[in-house]
Amino acid sequence: MIHMFSQGGVNVVMDVNSGSVHVVDQLVYRVLDYYPNTSKEEILAALQAEYSLDMLLEAIDEIDTLISEGLLFREERYSEHEGFKNKKPVVKALCLHVSHDCNIRCKYCFASQGDFKGQRSLMSAEVGKKAIDFLIEHSGNRRNLELDFFGGEPLMNFEVVKEVVNYGRMREKEANKNIRFTMTTNAVLLNEENMNYINENMHNVVLSIDGREEVNDNMRYTVNGQGTYDIILPKLKRMVELRNHQNYYVRGTFTRHNLDFSKDVLHLADEGFSNVSVEPVVASPEHDYAIRQEDLPTVFEHYEMLAEEYVKRIKDKKGFNFFHFMIDLNQGPCVIKRIVGCGAGAEYLAITPEGELYPCHQFVGNADFLLGNVMDNSLDNRIYNEFSKAHVYNKEKCTKCWAKFYCSGGCHANAYNFNKDINVPYEIGCEMEKKRIECALLIQAKLAEV
Repeated sequence: MIHMFSQGGVNVVMDVNSGSVHVVDQLVYRVLDYYPNTSKEEILAALQAEYSLDMLLEAIDEIDTLISEGLLFREERYSEHEGFKNKKPVVKALCLHVSHDCNIRCKYCFASQGDFKGQRSLMSAEVGKKAIDFLIEHSGNRRNLELDFFGGEPLMNFEVVKEVVNYGRMREKEANKNIRFTMTTNAVLLNEENMNYINENMHNVVLSIDGREEVNDNMRYTVNGQGTYDIILPKLKRMVELRNHQNYYVRGTFTRHNLDFSKDVLHLADEGFSNVSVEPVVASPEHDYAIRQEDLPTVFEHYEMLAEEYVKRIKDKKGFNFFHFMIDLNQGPCVIKRIVGCGAGAEYLAITPEGELYPCHQFVGNADFLLGNVMDNSLDNRIYNEFSKAHVYNKEKCTKCWAKFYCSGGCHANAYNFNKDINVPYEIGCEMEKKRIECALLIQAKLAEV
């Protein structure tokens, strides 16, 4: 299987199964329209009015060489990889909900503005420590583990965060593990003291802001209805400065109210943030901010505009990282990652303040997906196994999709929320993901010209 597209005056051909990406001229691009099921004679007859015989034969020879080298129309091989066939899922990451409460109110919040449709509550240190024990016990032979402090707003329960980190540092030595702690915060409660602690103890930090002031404040505001932009921007800049501009992301959400989100990405870059992620909102159609099918042409236009500016800034030595444009064509994700994605429900689990286990933070509160509880070390293997099998080879739409080894089947929560089936991907999300991948490949092609 191959995927071909033209954008920004560049013809790109991607071989799905080998991962090879080729920039080709218009002749090769036209000839490939006839592959792999058309004979050489038929191709020559079809295109002889447009190109000379020598040019056509040269193009066909070039394509056939790439095929013989396994760089085009390569047979699928990942499903037979020993790492996949013998894969035994282990828990490698936890999303620790230390706070089911929040000090701001976001219109699009999937967590029902912090309480996850339940009682506002804070995790105890006891539950947090049990989570560390659970992670270590269920991690098998995997040494490197991850734990993200999440909410709500985790800084509302900062003392427990510190207790859990201290306990984790003790337990990792005993168990010969390495736990990387991260935190996701809306930044309102950041101060010099907790910033210094976070920078000393957190491997990565995600800082929430949506972009331009009017965009951010339309969706993210305080309990009293005030915008958060002026409150958080200086704190975000200070945090990034203290981290020496490393190991962080400013992370925003764009909605139907700002389909021109490329301006928000560039605004954040212009404010000095070198690591930016701005994601499309995922919301049911009745919300006025939900992205709809008819919005996709505008969304695609802004991804393309952003890609062009992204290349320009890199060439001008003013580059920044945009999460969705970062593709490594030399190494890339491992085979397992390409097939199973984030591993939600199997390798990655979320834990509530009460110690309940869910496949990820977006399933929290849905009793149908309650996996167990760290307090009694229980784990529902039926649900766990269902999620461990939710990979691209078990998703019918994914098996036919050229992007499957980049998106790895998409988000299970989005699939369930829109289709009530974790194996049926969210279509609008798929279309945006494919456009982002095309833009990322185009960027790589254009930067290779430098």
